[in-house]
Amino acid sequence: MDLERFDPGSDARSVQACHEIYLAAARADNPRWPRMPPPVFRSWLTYGWTEDPSQVWLARDRTGEARGWYALRLPERENRHMAYLSPTVHPSRRRAGLGTILVAHAARGAREAGRTLLAGESDEASAGEAFARTLGARQGLPEVRRVLRPASISPARLAALRSRAESAASGYSLLSWYGPVPEDRLGDVAAVNGAMADAPRDAGQEAQRWDVARVRLSDERTAAQGLRHYTVAACPAPGGALVAFTELYVDPLDPVWGFQGLTAVVAPHRGHRLGLLVKVAMLEWLAEQEPQITQIVTGNADANEHMIAINAELGFEVQDRLLSWELDVATALALSRGASPRPFMIR
Repeated sequence: MDLERFDPGSDARSVQACHEIYLAAARADNPRWPRMPPPVFRSWLTYGWTEDPSQVWLARDRTGEARGWYALRLPERENRHMAYLSPTVHPSRRRAGLGTILVAHAARGAREAGRTLLAGESDEASAGEAFARTLGARQGLPEVRRVLRPASISPARLAALRSRAESAASGYSLLSWYGPVPEDRLGDVAAVNGAMADAPRDAGQEAQRWDVARVRLSDERTAAQGLRHYTVAACPAPGGALVAFTELYVDPLDPVWGFQGLTAVVAPHRGHRLGLLVKVAMLEWLAEQEPQITQIVTGNADANEHMIAINAELGFEVQDRLLSWELDVATALALSRGASPRPFMIR
């Protein structure tokens, strides 16, 4: 087995090989969910979902056929003890030791970067879950994924929800924008993002610290992915500072799906149904701008009772769960002893 690091920003052939493996694995593990099309996948390999640096490695067999790959994210601002790992093996090559090789190799990269903990995710009841348990990984907080079918909400129902929210949010105003955050709202968006610091998370994990630069980088990633980006926000008075917002993304290559982004409310303004208000306004806007959407997907930690209640009011239905895993780097390094039945090369 030949394991080689590549630059996803310039090596289109290797990106395509990884994408083909990703698609095969996704079809086998969770055929109900939408797939990342090539532009989004390439951007994800290049930039990740955050601005953190990454390594991407591709495994080829002796014939040069791509069999598996992994991406290793190395947080720079928070959680510097951690490395986020996404290993993927083609379904036809599973149960032959390649997954263990990838994890053990990634652990060496994590150790060289000074990390002590690997973190990853898998679909529930998938090959990924079975593999994580085999490695001895510890399960963290699961994310419950839900789906809303906009056609199931009548205009009358949506109007009733808006009225209910508005009665509790007297004095608040709504505003919206498409695309990047307006320059004069960058600081506000950073502050509302920071409100997620008290959201449920696994023990020992730090919340992201947001500033204007981080908001700009987030917008740059969205642009690189080619996504359409909608935001609805609330403020206590016209022209005032934002205190809540919700985001939604649409991939023009698969526009029947809507992807819920962050919904957050700063602590002093909670209890006024602002989360419900901005999400109802988003659905009304999407009905005009993206009428082709048939499903909207979102995910929440099991412990996030408030947002789960809002999603239930809107009609989101539970689809499945995404499991999170942690594995000590020292434990993963020990896997390299006897991990591969055949020699492999590293470039």
